[in-house]
Formats: sequence, structure tokens, C-alpha cells
Amino acid sequence: MLLRGSFRTFLFYDVAEAFDLENLRQLLGARGRPVQAFFPRRTPDYVRFEQVPLVESCGSLALNSGEQVCWSMKYYPYAVAVAQLESPFECEWDALLPQAARWMNTADLEAQMRELVRERLHQVAAAVIRPSPEWLEDEYLVIDLQGVGPAGSERPAAAELLSAHGERIVQLMRGEATPLSPRTTEEALGASASYYPTDLVVVGASAALVYDRPDDAAATIQILEYARTQLVEFRYYDNLMTRVLARVYSALDRKRSVLFSRRSLPRDANQLDTIRLDVMELTEQIDNTIKFVSDIFYARVYRLAAGRMGVPEYRALVEQKLRTAGELYDVMMNQFNEARTFIIEVAIAVLCLLDVILLFKGK
Repeated sequence: MLLRGSFRTFLFYDVAEAFDLENLRQLLGARGRPVQAFFPRRTPDYVRFEQVPLVESCGSLALNSGEQVCWSMKYYPYAVAVAQLESPFECEWDALLPQAARWMNTADLEAQMRELVRERLHQVAAAVIRPSPEWLEDEYLVIDLQGVGPAGSERPAAAELLSAHGERIVQLMRGEATPLSPRTTEEALGASASYYPTDLVVVGASAALVYDRPDDAAATIQILEYARTQLVEFRYYDNLMTRVLARVYSALDRKRSVLFSRRSLPRDANQLDTIRLDVMELTEQIDNTIKFVSDIFYARVYRLAAGRMGVPEYRALVEQKLRTAGELYDVMMNQFNEARTFIIEVAIAVLCLLDVILLFKGK
């Protein structure tokens, strides 16, 4: 059975606090354009990007392996830069499986792409707000299956594809050379959705298969990409809050035994609260970039993707650490108030004692 389509490799980089999209649009000029701002299949008009990401077509690229691919850059407002590589395929199942495994093992590719992304960001540095010294990176593979069988033949139904080739689909998404157990295959195929009988999306933690017409497939792939950018951002804020809380715990341990060292607690508490509010504001921006509600098809695809990728788990970690930061702020302010009250009481006692001494001395 002849399979036609493309491997789409996405490399994600959290590079700064934000992108100034208006400035970025001017810097990119003719090379940059907004991504498709609407979703087909009877999707309500309000399901739109609040701030539409920009995409830059970068042309052909020769990889260190000798392969030629088409690549592009996408810039999300919350400073996630995404490099997409597209490599077409036309082969049978047995030849497709090792290719998928190779595209999932991208250690050499990542080093080359990181340098290319740095060059692109250097060219648009004026639109990068508060660059990060260290980048958080991630990757995802989408197998964009556009045709099954001879060219011009009728498209097989999604149910037929799953029934006849479900095991191979799971192998593709896991990068495995041998079939997996029936239980694992069943669990992996549980994260699938279809709108028409002849389209299919199966989502995994590291890869997904999209079987659809090109225009509709592009919208589905955009949803998968967006969900992955959310994962990258929540991973970043989880790491950030872990470091911030560790510093606060260390500071509290040092100041617990020395009363007068607590006078700096309000400053430390305000710094902590400022970081907490900043993270809350930025995570809210991520949520409001685009909202998927109700039971529309793309909302179901988003929920499948977010669940398989681990977005809710990382979001819960960030929210828990934000709550902990809020509680620590209250503790630090209470400690400062207790220390201040104690000092005031001591001062009053000293003044009273001096008053008594002066009284008796005066007699």
C-alpha cells in the first residue's frame, strides 16, 4: 500500500519573555505573514487567535545528514519560536516506519537548528523582549498522511485505516520497529478523533498522525502545535517557580534564627509577590491566546493533544507553586510584623525602665 505525505518536525524554543509582534512584522517584511486566523468545519467565529502568530518562510535547507527539507519559523507572542521542517515521503509501510524513527531521533538536527534559530532571532533582536540567557527546548513530530493507495484512488475511511493498520500507526507514533502489545496499541488509538468518515487524527505524547485533506490538516496541525507551545511555557514557569521557591526557603532558614535580620522580609516578600503576579499574568495570556470551548471538533482535538502531552499536569504544578508562593508571602509578612511588634514592645519596656530609673534618680 503506497503512502504519501510529509514528516513535519517541530522544534520549540522558549527564548524570551515576549515578542513585539508589530515590530516583528516590520522587521520580517515580505518574509513574514500572519498564520491562518480561522478554523474550518463549522467552527464559531469567536475561536480565533487573540494575537495571531507570525510565520516566516525560510526556503530550502540542507541538513548535516545531506537531506533537503523545507523549513519555516513561527513566532508566538509569548516568545516561543517554532522551527518547522517538512520532508515529503512516498513509500510503503515497511519503509515508512524506519523513517519515522529517524525523524524522532533528532540530536544532530537540534544542534544545527538551534544555531539557525539564533541567527534568525539576532536579525529581529529589536522585537525580542527580555531575552532568556538559557532556552527551554522541546520537539514534536507530525506524520501528515495525505494519501493512501495509488494516486487518484478513493480515500479509505478512517475506520478502515484503523482496523487494517492500527498497529503500524502506533509504531509510527512511538518510533518503534516492532509491533507493540495489544493493550498499548488500544490505549494509543484511544486518543483519536474524526470529523468526516475519511479523516483521522491520532495524538501521542511525542508524535501524532493526521490523515486529512491539506487545508483541514493544516488547521489540525496548528492545534497540535499550539498545545505543544503551552506545554513548553508551563514547563518554563514550573522550573522558574521551583528556583524562586528554593531561594525563598533558603532565605527564611537563614533569617529564622536572627531576629533583626527579618527587617528585609518585606522586600523579599514583595519581590516574591511580584514574580508570582507576573507568572499569573503571563499564564493568563497563554490561556487567552485562543480559547476552545464546547464540543466543536477542534476543541476535542485540543483536549486530546493537551491531555496526551501533559499540559494539564504541568499547569497544575505551576498553579500549586503559585499558591505556595502566595502562602509564603503571607508567612513572610506575618514574621516581619511579629518581629516589628516584638521590637516595639522591647522599646516600650526600655523606655518605661528608663523612666522609672530617672524618676528614682530625680528623688
